[in-house]
Amino acid sequence: MTIQVILADDQPLLRAGLRRLIAHAPGIDVAGEAGAGTEAVHLARAIDPDVVIMDIRMPGMDGIEATRLITASDTHARVLVLTTFDDDDYVYAALRAGASGFLVKDMVPEDILTAVRVVAAGDAIIAPAVTRRLIGQFASQPRTDRKPLKLTGITNRERDVLKLVGLGMSNAEIAAALFITPGTAKIHVARLLAKLGARDRIQLVIIAYEAGLVSTPH
Repeated sequence: MTIQVILADDQPLLRAGLRRLIAHAPGIDVAGEAGAGTEAVHLARAIDPDVVIMDIRMPGMDGIEATRLITASDTHARVLVLTTFDDDDYVYAALRAGASGFLVKDMVPEDILTAVRVVAAGDAIIAPAVTRRLIGQFASQPRTDRKPLKLTGITNRERDVLKLVGLGMSNAEIAAALFITPGTAKIHVARLLAKLGARDRIQLVIIAYEAGLVSTPH
């Protein structure tokens, strides 16, 4: 089954580069292009693609609001944020809006294609380095206006796993840290997704922040 992708970016050259990359990738097709957030939302609703590769900063409606509208609509499209992370103050907001992962504009082309396939399969992808940057960004925000999220219905072991997910660890890294098998780590993550009503691994990262499981980096 071919993965249908919409490219949403206000830079025509970037869209052209992504289109050329995808043209040579088996099983992935570009179903449409948008140069603004509003256009991306309309295309997603009309085409119902598998993945929308979404820039954050676009004229008019930005990528955050477009992501929120797409993920809240009837379309089953999932959103990959396309951003220069070091310069973007809105990444956390994009995750809260429902983004399923990150694409950094200078990443290896093969990794972009891998990210598209992972997200289209219903998983989330977020590089550990990006996760740790996100932790720093989140932790620097004032928390006086909200109480820590209370976690109920999870075991102590699942709580440990959730903390490690929040630190950006893969299942293999979690397994090594807790002296369990990667398969067992995967089962714990799956149970956390179900118990906490999280859509994907990225939402678990957010929950770990909001529950106070992840300390402010030094």
